[in-house]
Amino acid sequence: MRPAIKYMVIYRHKEKYGISEMCRFFKVSRSGYYDYVKRMGIPAKDLPLAEKIKECQDKYGKTYGYRRVHIWLERNGIHKNPKTILRVMQKYNLLSVVRRRRFYKYTEHIHKYQNLWKQDFTAYRPNQKWATDISYIHTKQGVLYLSVIRDLYDNSIIAYKTSTQQTINLVLDTIKAAKRKEKITAELQLHSDQGFQYTSTAYFKLTQFYNITPSMSSRGNPYDNAMAENFFSILKSECINRVKLKTYEEARLLIGEYIRFYNNERIQTKTKLTPLEKRSQYVA
Repeated sequence: MRPAIKYMVIYRHKEKYGISEMCRFFKVSRSGYYDYVKRMGIPAKDLPLAEKIKECQDKYGKTYGYRRVHIWLERNGIHKNPKTILRVMQKYNLLSVVRRRRFYKYTEHIHKYQNLWKQDFTAYRPNQKWATDISYIHTKQGVLYLSVIRDLYDNSIIAYKTSTQQTINLVLDTIKAAKRKEKITAELQLHSDQGFQYTSTAYFKLTQFYNITPSMSSRGNPYDNAMAENFFSILKSECINRVKLKTYEEARLLIGEYIRFYNNERIQTKTKLTPLEKRSQYVA
């Protein structure tokens, strides 16, 4: 029997019997079989796994790295070596669109600030304490980054900006938008985590220029900036996670609509007022 016929028989029965087992039976090499598959234009051996990985990435907005994909596959009865999964993800362009923060060597000075709040989120007047942070909004088109500033006096969103890139300018533009909208006094404290945007020289210079006092969370402690995190949780549970966003523009429109609703119409149980209702009642 010619090798090509043997390879065809193996291919036709690959779902019933193992490839290695049939190659041994027909006394042909596995490499010869896969070369045959490639030459004939028959889907390569990695394709079924790639299709399953694509199913996972489509379901979770292409946010899973190979380790999480490995766990997801095992939960679905597919047991593969993590290195194999990574190789297939690289081969078929199925890598996560979300990258872990990398540590770069900056030539500029990194600015760190004291934690002035120490989880004291009480504010007695508007523009006394602002919390800021960045969150990911996943769409079919990719990740949209949302930067917000929240006033702790009434929990209103003072300003927000979106971008397809997580840059220092995203943060600076958010602060500038807040400055155009609100009157800033010397007592204003702006709290953030230790992201590279907030430790940058550009951030330091802008806060100094606006006479804003920066405050910064302790390293690795998300509770220090809980008020910013809390808003993102509300936004995602009440709005973002209830729809499947296709494009950046769709996400931007939905975010803007929700923030308008949140500020003007969403009643807070503690005050029984919307954020801007409470703000309007403040008397200096």
